[in-house]
This record gives sequence, structure tokens and C-alpha cells, in this order.
Amino acid sequence: ESDTASEISFQFNKHKKTPSIGSHSSDMASVSSVSGSVLSVYSGDFGSVDAQGTVEFALDYDEKNREFQVHVSQCKDLAVVDEKKGRSDPYVKTYLLPDKARMGKRKTSVKKRTVNPIYNEVLRYKIEKMVLLIQKLNLSVWHNDPLGRNSFLGEIEVDLASWDWSNRKLNWYPLKPRSLSAVNGVDHRGVMNLSIKYVPPGSLGKMCPKNPPSGEVHIWVKDVKDLLQLRPSGVDSFVKCYVLPDTSKKSYQKTRVIKRDTNPVFNHTIVYDGFHTEDLKDACVELTVWDHEKLTNHFLGGIRLGLGTGLSYGISVDWMDSTQEEVAFWQEMMSAANEWIEGLLPLRSL
Repeated sequence: ESDTASEISFQFNKHKKTPSIGSHSSDMASVSSVSGSVLSVYSGDFGSVDAQGTVEFALDYDEKNREFQVHVSQCKDLAVVDEKKGRSDPYVKTYLLPDKARMGKRKTSVKKRTVNPIYNEVLRYKIEKMVLLIQKLNLSVWHNDPLGRNSFLGEIEVDLASWDWSNRKLNWYPLKPRSLSAVNGVDHRGVMNLSIKYVPPGSLGKMCPKNPPSGEVHIWVKDVKDLLQLRPSGVDSFVKCYVLPDTSKKSYQKTRVIKRDTNPVFNHTIVYDGFHTEDLKDACVELTVWDHEKLTNHFLGGIRLGLGTGLSYGISVDWMDSTQEEVAFWQEMMSAANEWIEGLLPLRSL
């Protein structure tokens, strides 16, 4: 079925016990820890502030240094976040979309107690012009909260393919409410073709030499179609896999890298054992696709297979957020023991 296969032991224990040899006992005390590899453009607390005001900036591309420059000048008439004190502590944040990972983020300093902040700062990206032209610039303004619950004040999105690069002057632009498509993650990132199977403990009969003493989840990553192309040479992609809540090295598996192909064929099977049938309600298989580079890997999209209840072993977790399609896929696997369930699922921004 596959040219490479990985097998990993995985045992969910709600009560700490001595793990058996060859299996990993998951510490439920850390059940709320999340695989923190992906950050949303809209991380933070939006609050109830309506977007208002304007931002002054200019865009330029330095051909000599191959550098994209965002000159953030100032903002005017921003919304007031703390009405009692009549203050906002604003800063500007930029992303190059569709790359929403940490590498794509830049931000200015925070200006305190003002709705008319002056920055005069340049946010820089080392990027090839051809790659830049297939991206969008998302520029947003935020109120900085000491406790980390930052409030969204407005944004503007620029399609860099249609930008007039002869225009290097500072211009004013109205700040808009956050875009519905970006909040809901409605952006096409490709489609993953895969099959999954659950083998309950002892279900293959005593005479079967491969009869597992504990339950197994088999994940067969076949291929991915229509990946985002972040550079002219194509995409060097691979797939990571975790079974949450465990984000340890024992849970982590990955495929080989397929080079220069937006439609990579992986044909890679991963087997996790140590499953009890009741664990399927609280576990979540996270598959993410990455573009491989020497210095850093860029997130392209992912899926989460689970029941999407928001809970894991009674604890609220934000990674139990499967879509209707992902939930239906997982439920079909749960109801059809020992059978391969095939699916074609859209990648999304986790």
C-alpha cells in the first residue's frame, strides 16, 4: 500500500500508570497544550471595537537587495479601546498572504495613549519579486494589551500583483473591518487525498499473527493536489502528523520531502497503536503540509480529524475544531472497524 511506513506506539491514559514497553503514556495534565506551529493572522481578542480611522503607508521593492519594504508612517482617528481612560495603545502588524506563519509577520513598535500614532518605521521582507507578486499584503492595526488580549482596530488588504510599483509615495487608506473570508479561513490551500482505518484490540481473531493487543489507527497519506506555490521553482513539500493531545517526539511523524511539485504523491502510511475505542472520542489526528526550506519551513495548510467537540478528556482545547467534513470522515472510521475509509479533504489554516 505504501513505499514507506511508520509505526508509533501511543497510549492514552487518563490516570497515570506505568507505560508498557514500546508504548507512550500521554500526560493528561498537559492535555491543553497545542501544537503551536501555526499562528492565525487574527490571533488575539477582537473585543467589540468597530474599525475606524485611516493609515498612511507606502510600498517599495528594492531590486538590488531583493527586499520588499512597507513604510508605515502613521494612523489617524483610531477607535478608542479603553473608554474609561480614553486611550488606545496601537501598533501595526503586516502579513504576506497566503503565508500566515510566524515567518510572514512583521510589526511596528507600540505607541501608548494615542489614537493618532506616528511610527515612521520600515517593515522589511527578504523575498524574490516573482514570489511577491503572487501574494497579498495584509496590514492591520491593533491595540496592545499587557495581558495579551489585543484588540483589532482595522485592516487593509493589498493585492501585490496589481499594485502600481511606480507609486512610492505615502498615501492614506481607510481601515476596514476584518474580512469574513480570512476569519473563516475560506482560502483555497489544496486538497489532501487519504485513507484511515481503526483496528480495535483483538478484533482480528486469535489465529491472526498480526492481531494487535491494543487498538490501532492507520493513516495512509496518498497525495495532495493544488498546493500553494510560494516561489517560482515550485514547492518542496512534506506532511507532519501528530495525534493530539500528545505533541511529543514520540507522537510526531512525517513523510519524505517531494521536491518542485504542487501535486505531490507521498503514499506514506503511519500506524499509531495503544488506542482504546473510547480514546477515539477525545483524540485528534492533525496532518499539516509544509514547504521545506533550509532555514525554515512554511505552513501550507492542514486538516484535523476528530469529533470537533472542543473537549478532550473533559478539558476545553482549541485544537478539537474539526470541520463538518473532517468530523464525518472520523465518524465513518469509528463506525466501520477494520475498513479503509477514503476521503478527499480541503486543507485549511488551522
